[in-house]
Amino acid sequence: MKSNCINRRDFLRRIEAAAVCSLAGNALMPSSYAATLAQPLNIGAGPQLFLDDYLIASQSHLERVSQHPARAASPVVTGPEDHNYQPYVSVIRDASTRRFRAWYNVPATPRTASPSHLAYMESDDGVNWQRPHRVLENPGGLEFRYGASVLDEGPDFPNPARRFKLGWNWGNFKGAESEAGLMVAVSPDGFSWTPLATNAPLVAHNHDINNIFHDPIRQRYLATLSTTVPALDGKGKRRQPVQSFSTDLIHWSETWPVIVPDEKDAPRFEYYAMNGYLARGGLLIGFAKVLQDNLPADPGGPNAGIGYSVLTWSRDGVHWQRDREPFLDRNPAAGTWDHAMSWIDCQLPVGDEVFLYYAGYARGHKIERWTERQIGLARMKKDRYVALSSKQEQGTLLTRPFLLPAGKLTINANAAGGEVRVRLLGEDGQPMKAFGEGDSMPITTDSLAAEVRWTKSAEALRGKPVRLEFKTRNAALFGFEFHSARE
Repeated sequence: MKSNCINRRDFLRRIEAAAVCSLAGNALMPSSYAATLAQPLNIGAGPQLFLDDYLIASQSHLERVSQHPARAASPVVTGPEDHNYQPYVSVIRDASTRRFRAWYNVPATPRTASPSHLAYMESDDGVNWQRPHRVLENPGGLEFRYGASVLDEGPDFPNPARRFKLGWNWGNFKGAESEAGLMVAVSPDGFSWTPLATNAPLVAHNHDINNIFHDPIRQRYLATLSTTVPALDGKGKRRQPVQSFSTDLIHWSETWPVIVPDEKDAPRFEYYAMNGYLARGGLLIGFAKVLQDNLPADPGGPNAGIGYSVLTWSRDGVHWQRDREPFLDRNPAAGTWDHAMSWIDCQLPVGDEVFLYYAGYARGHKIERWTERQIGLARMKKDRYVALSSKQEQGTLLTRPFLLPAGKLTINANAAGGEVRVRLLGEDGQPMKAFGEGDSMPITTDSLAAEVRWTKSAEALRGKPVRLEFKTRNAALFGFEFHSARE
């Protein structure tokens, strides 16, 4: 099969240029990047989150604490009633109707492991769904193996006939690699789909998982694809995500590996897939599905596999970092519907919250797929993935220099029972008159957007290099944001 690939030399040049911002704080950073990284950051619009050390020049007496969403007790899309049988789901909120719309996989009739069909449901609140579900026609009548990766580019998209995009896996992944891979279809309404290719995958890969995402920061599409590679212990294969990008959904770059298990991971540890992306400020935030297929959900039980989700993020859309500890762990309560596995597949901002839709498995990876693979909902406050927390001893954080944007400053912090004080410093770290900690009231509430007010407006400093210094006590700091006058 002839590949729809962007020129390799051009692709590698883009990768190298993009690497500049992602290598901050990396001991392996090439010296040629040092001058670039020494320049003041242009943080731009959106929240600035402390998932990593990219924004931080120094800190003391602060502990990085991963947050964990609160899960609902029952699945929202079920196996027995809604016929869900795979861990893939997309949920969007229609900009016109404000209704929640969900796409997921149901089996063909009679039930077989493959192929699948795409099913659809709607909801007023994202929790309670109208039934029965609707089974959609396969795009162009093509085989539909797995996947429910749906994008909605909104009612103002220039080509209304292509407002919605769907990515799924097609072909015989157990045969030649060129016979299987990513397929993409478009739709005006999310119901009737027209494939962009009909005789071969747009991106070939040798496993059965893929998804698509529109990266609004770089204005391109990102595909995450599953491949198999030798396991860490040399026994058998393990899954390994790779990525590719495109500007038109037809011509795709060569793939590159995303996150890879290392010597700190267990021999049978694997990253099954990665999905659930959301752009926040300069970050892409997603989740990797961890699988350990040789472990039991309960001591003494069958080694049927366990799984959980870990936080991942990228500052350039190419290089990714990940946490090792679970962000959404499997449910610890024996006998629960998500006791063996909890795999996040979709993030959706809803007011001051983020809804995380995830696949839960009751007893193991391959046990009773027709009824025990269900879709659940976990919820968290917006942008609260990681906190920098302080106790009684005062914590201090100094940012790297950045060009001051326009607008008011707010911070995302839980300072109920404590306080956060903020001062604005020059690029050299020296205090500036009217912007010290004594020139503003301390933040003492739990707020996603607590405004910092100094005795003088910072408008005259717009575009100049500055730093922020945070002093916290008994508080958790998540990030900060500058808001334009229109917000």
